[in-house]
Amino acid sequence: MSSSSSRRRTSHITHRRAAGVALAGVAALVATAVQSGAASAAPHPGKANPAHTAVQLTPSQRAELIRDADGAKAATAKDLGLGAQEKLVVKDVVKDADGTLHTRYERTYAGLPVLGGDLVVDTAKSGATERVVKATDAAVKVRSLTPSVSQAAAQQQALRSARALGAEKTSVAPSSRKVIWAANGAPVLAYETVVGGLQDDGTPNQLHVVTDASTGKELYRYQGIETGVGNTQYSGQVSLTTTQSGSSYTLTDGARGGHKTYNLNHGTSGTGTLFSQTSDTWGNGTTSNAATAAADAHYGAAVTWDFYKNTFGRNGIKNNGVGAYSRVHYGNSYVNAFWDDSCFCMTYGDGSGNNDPLTSLDVAGHEMSHGVTSNTAGLNYSGESGGLNEATSDIFGTGVEFYAANSSDVGDYLIGEKIDINGDGTPLRYMDKPSKDGASADSWSSGVGNKDVHYSSGVANHFFYLLSEGSGAKVINGVSYNSPTSDGLPVTGIGRDKALQIWYRALTTKFTSTTNYASARTGSLAAAGELYGTTSAEYKAVQDAWAAVNVGSRSGGGDPGGGGTSFENTADVQIPDYGSAVTSSITVSGRTGNAPSNLQVTVDIVHTWSGDLQIDLVGPSGTTYRLKSSSSDSTPDVHKTYTVNASTQTANGTWKLKVQDKGPQDTGYIDGWKLTFP
Repeated sequence: MSSSSSRRRTSHITHRRAAGVALAGVAALVATAVQSGAASAAPHPGKANPAHTAVQLTPSQRAELIRDADGAKAATAKDLGLGAQEKLVVKDVVKDADGTLHTRYERTYAGLPVLGGDLVVDTAKSGATERVVKATDAAVKVRSLTPSVSQAAAQQQALRSARALGAEKTSVAPSSRKVIWAANGAPVLAYETVVGGLQDDGTPNQLHVVTDASTGKELYRYQGIETGVGNTQYSGQVSLTTTQSGSSYTLTDGARGGHKTYNLNHGTSGTGTLFSQTSDTWGNGTTSNAATAAADAHYGAAVTWDFYKNTFGRNGIKNNGVGAYSRVHYGNSYVNAFWDDSCFCMTYGDGSGNNDPLTSLDVAGHEMSHGVTSNTAGLNYSGESGGLNEATSDIFGTGVEFYAANSSDVGDYLIGEKIDINGDGTPLRYMDKPSKDGASADSWSSGVGNKDVHYSSGVANHFFYLLSEGSGAKVINGVSYNSPTSDGLPVTGIGRDKALQIWYRALTTKFTSTTNYASARTGSLAAAGELYGTTSAEYKAVQDAWAAVNVGSRSGGGDPGGGGTSFENTADVQIPDYGSAVTSSITVSGRTGNAPSNLQVTVDIVHTWSGDLQIDLVGPSGTTYRLKSSSSDSTPDVHKTYTVNASTQTANGTWKLKVQDKGPQDTGYIDGWKLTFP
């Protein structure tokens, strides 16, 4: 769910047992048809379009934009066609150099928060609405606001769920509340119960359970713990920004929003004690000195702050100039680290035998990046959106490590390689080939959302590596990599710096709480198009890198040389449940003669039961080609490329994708489709 000030969200660096039902994300990116290679080229090939880069705002400028958006939110809701009982709540505003505003909203209905109702509105300098990105296209309308099930009954059910997962000392948190659940299916009145206590490994427990207030059925659950001069243990001797008060120094970074580092001294609650001493030299590089882990954590927070500011112009986790804080020495032999929304802090255990604190540079970057995700897209921490949440922290944690240029911890595409969490010197995760950890996914499949989020993250981690470095064998900073592709075709990387810019823009202006992998492809392509142009090598590389992890098709229709021409429509089209067929059109021009015998049709449909769908391609002459018949297949979504012999059709003209839902009780929409002429 998207976060708010009254709720608590935390993130782990390490694997946790899957805590709930997978949710297939639904993200609607409203756009017009785009012919690849025909529109909005960047003014300087290979360089980001300066008009579409975010400007760095001062806290007062950002606050002013939020006030302006807040003052206009009623008019915005009316313009968007929201109902009389729906209201918008401004969460954040991003401003581009050309004056375009990307305003992120949460939503309420009859005063209740709408979980899965978040959206982003792009507004041109002229005031015209250019695009709306929604977490759901469903109309938010509830028949009755009177529950049939009591909140107490919903809370007892949530407590039973938590105990079944091994939670101890469980209790219902004060943040439990009545909500509208709109993240999948028709919106309903529900209860969100937050269960506290401890998980089975001593991690704080924050199990969020959403219960239908009419039937008592559990709709969704997720674990809110989203796991994630100093003489440091991992980064050597580094400079730390501290604060002097009288004859003492404290680990307070006045240059970075007042970030502080505290000692929990093996406790598990409270803030702990601020590190303070008469000397401004912290730690001795080993665990014999409690300040060593503090120096690592303090340094990691400073480098992560600088990475976001100097790479993206972001001024702190919330982009408001306010620092978070760090807590070290959590628990006893606690093998984990996490981000916690409620305390706005990072927390680090000391590892097995208290010998390997989880305070390495990429782990610090990982945990702080969970805070950035929480305060931007708010990706749900379950299903495919949860995998994207975890991958985002791995991606930016990797960016932090390369940015630091620290000779004691050189940049690499390994996660947690310094903390020896497996006890054999191997890293926690691998970005070049995620499956090397024994559980992560190298590419997308229909069941990937059912994996633990630390394993489903492999799809996006692999995409990012391929986009940055390309496929095949290579050595980077002394580390050997050999990255495969799911289609066996090569990918040429565009460099890590550009890949980071594309991912950050997608996260902050395109993703919503329910974004899944298909929608992440759509959002990252939109970001690449804005930054570099839709005819650019960068745009095509994003297509190819996603295709290489089995999400969508290649820029050249599968041709390694990239010689194909693609025509794409990314506008959403709702599919009526058990109703008449709907169509989405693409107009092809500039071709000669007939279509090929191997025309490729890439279909991206979000739907709760793919077997209900009958899918046809309709040529310019009206000839229909069956792509998929309805069946009993219960898997969700359709993300597939079909090859059609369309050689009897003229290439130019209007082609249509025709989709009909042939069965009851399931819903979805056409997320986009593409024709590729090899």
